[in-house]
Amino acid sequence: MENQNKTNFKDSLKSWDTENWLDRYFYRPIAFKIALLLKPTSVTPNAVTIFSIFVGVGACLLFYPDQNLLINLIGFALLVFANTLDCVDGQLARMTGKGSQIGRILDGMTGDIWFFTFYLVMSLRIIESHESWGFWFFGITVLSALSHLYQAGMVDYYKTLHLHFLKGGKNSEFEDTSAIDAKFKEMTWKKDGLSKLFLKLYFYYTKNQELFTPQLKRYINQMNASYPDGYTQEQIINYRERSLKLMPALDALTFNARSVVMLISLLLNMPWLYFIVEILVMNPLLYSTIYRHEKMCKSLNNL
Repeated sequence: MENQNKTNFKDSLKSWDTENWLDRYFYRPIAFKIALLLKPTSVTPNAVTIFSIFVGVGACLLFYPDQNLLINLIGFALLVFANTLDCVDGQLARMTGKGSQIGRILDGMTGDIWFFTFYLVMSLRIIESHESWGFWFFGITVLSALSHLYQAGMVDYYKTLHLHFLKGGKNSEFEDTSAIDAKFKEMTWKKDGLSKLFLKLYFYYTKNQELFTPQLKRYINQMNASYPDGYTQEQIINYRERSLKLMPALDALTFNARSVVMLISLLLNMPWLYFIVEILVMNPLLYSTIYRHEKMCKSLNNL
């Protein structure tokens, strides 16, 4: 009986496929142990998410001093801890069955809130230490922030789609705008005000993802029409094999890769380096990945 109730590490993950090596061997194992400690308590996944937001924001504020590397590194360590907590909430939700759509949306916003703080703090730091650059540097900050939002959104979209196929197209978190809009119309502002607001934001978030992936949308519509009771094993394997080839490119756009660039920028006292990499390296990588994924979906549409 005890073995039946024992939680397995891999069962606490969405999928081994969508975790990169740093998640598999660092963040997720630590988060799993924390989730095990929290499982018998009244702490909810959403509470962990909210706490991680405050920790992450506080961490980014410590990046402001440009002549105190120790404080910067303490901030970086706290950001690593915040990201660990961001892993805890999802694993705890799967272990306790307390996951929710609002929780997923809130979890998706966590990194955006951290990085909004990071961009603001680093911009002020750069302007203060390089007075000749002037406030025009905020324009680069805005461009970098918009790049981040778009990159993070597309990575989440593709990885959620991969999980959707692993589950045979059923009972997954992948939703298109029509399904989200249908849920939105079922709610009332009086009874479900906060949930309805989050869902509307999620609608626009998904709309932006669909805008750049017409072949993917066509493929999903085709699959759902052809296999209303779930995808065949052959279809699942076929998609998984092709999708896995794109995972390294997607992983290069996640928090783990960004945090490495962030750390290098802090160690070199060159905070502007992060913005350069995000705009001039990560954007082309994302566009290349979208092109490859759309090409993949087009070939699948023609099978």
